[in-house]
Amino acid sequence: MTNAALPARQARSRESVERLVQATVSILDKEGLAGATIPRIAARAGLAAGTVYRRFPDKDALLREVCLRLVEQNGRVQDAWLNPDRWRKSTLKELCQSLVAMLLKSHAEHHRLILSLGLFATQDSDAGFVKKIHRLQQESLKRLAQLLLTRRQEIRHPDPEAAVYFALLSVLMTVQGVYVLPTMARPFRALLPDVDARLRKELPVMLLRYLGIEQ
Repeated sequence: MTNAALPARQARSRESVERLVQATVSILDKEGLAGATIPRIAARAGLAAGTVYRRFPDKDALLREVCLRLVEQNGRVQDAWLNPDRWRKSTLKELCQSLVAMLLKSHAEHHRLILSLGLFATQDSDAGFVKKIHRLQQESLKRLAQLLLTRRQEIRHPDPEAAVYFALLSVLMTVQGVYVLPTMARPFRALLPDVDARLRKELPVMLLRYLGIEQ
């Protein structure tokens, strides 16, 4: 009986963890970090609040699990998107347009989730966790840069590698400033009410021109 019961308990434990992770993601995506309380997470997962503490020592431990899972999941999705075979027949211009469109879509749709996990990772006291998150983020940026650098022969900037990293940083900071930090973007939205359409059109141009490619 003991041996038969152990796998069943382990399966229930894994299922509970999955439900808690998905519930936390859902709440962060809609309500932000302030809304992600243990009672709300447990209720969304359909579990008792005490179940959370049987799986995780505290809310920070749950948020670390969620953060790492999402970053790793994003890495797998990114690997598929960045597969060089997918872009073999694309020009650098087409590649930059698709990259900007992908970044705009993900940040517009999940801005609360991105902000919440970014704030948590910035403020968390677990140095090992923060170090791992930074490493995963650096690897993600490197993969984006490596794909653009497969078109090195099209780049006219005298230092293609540095130019690609700087251009990517500029695009990412712009996208995050507009979608993830809305209080910063509010004055600019007043001046550019069509900022979403402008970003889709102008960001690829900015990226290409910095790399030395004229339209």
